[in-house]
Amino acid sequence: MPKTSNPLSALADDPQGLSLGLELPPGTLLGTARRPLLWVSDGPVGAGALASYRSRPGLAAAGLQAVLFQERRGLEEWWLTKGLRPERMSDPDDHHVEPVLREFWNAVIPDPEEEGEDGEELIAPFGRDWPGLAESGSVGAAGEDPETAACALADELIGTGFLPSPRLALVPAGRGADVPTAMGWCGPANHENDTALISTVLRSWEDRFGARVVALGFDELHVSVAAPPRTLAHALPVAAEHFAFSPDNIWQGSGSVRAYADEAVTGSGHWGFWWD
Repeated sequence: MPKTSNPLSALADDPQGLSLGLELPPGTLLGTARRPLLWVSDGPVGAGALASYRSRPGLAAAGLQAVLFQERRGLEEWWLTKGLRPERMSDPDDHHVEPVLREFWNAVIPDPEEEGEDGEELIAPFGRDWPGLAESGSVGAAGEDPETAACALADELIGTGFLPSPRLALVPAGRGADVPTAMGWCGPANHENDTALISTVLRSWEDRFGARVVALGFDELHVSVAAPPRTLAHALPVAAEHFAFSPDNIWQGSGSVRAYADEAVTGSGHWGFWWD
C-alpha cells in the first residue's frame, strides 16, 4: 500500500490547524519534520476542550485522534523526557483479543505453590484456566453515545481535579484504541513491551462496551465506558479481563477480582489502569 502523508505535517506551516478546521491553541510537534509523531498543547486545557476538538469533522477526516495527557509530580511533560518508542511496536491488526488476553492471564495468575489459598481467593470465582471473553454491553441500544460519554468523563475528571492541568494531544491513528501504539507509548512496559497488544484489547472494548481512550499519563490510562456491565455477574468476567490487562489494579488495588468487579467495574463509566 502507498504511504499516506502524515496529517500532522500540515501543522508545521499552519500551527493553528486552520486548514483542518481545528483552531488549535499554541502547541508543539514531536517527532521529526518528515515524520511528526504527535502534537501537544503548550499549556493546560479546561473542561470542554476535548469535546470541542473531538466533535470537529476535520479531525477525523484528517486521521487524527484527540486525547488528554496528564502529568504528575516528577513526571512533568513525560512525553518529552521519558521517550516514546513507536518503532518497537507491532501492528494491532496482527493480533486477536482472545489469545492476547489468554496469554496475559496465564502470565499473571498466582502460582499455587507460592500463593496457595490466597492465590485462589484472588482470582475467585475463576480458576487457573482463562475464563474467556466477557459478553458485550448494550452498546448503541439504550446506552449512551460513546463519544458523548468520553467527553463527559473528560470534563468530570478535569472538574474534580483528577486531571488538574491536562494537555490536549493529537495523534495520527485510525481509531482511539490505536493511539497508545501509534505514539509509541511505553506506559505498560513492566507488563508488556509491545503496546499493540494493549491496543488490541482496547479495540475489543471499544466494540463490546463503547469504550474510548480519554487520557494517558506516564504509566496510566483512562477510558470512558458507554455500556458498562450493570450486574456483578456480568462484571466478573470483565474484571478478569482487567486483571489480565493491568494486574496492578488488583494486586495493589482491590485485592481480588471479585472485589474489583464490585468496586470498579459494575456500572462504572470510567475504567482506569496503571502499571507499576
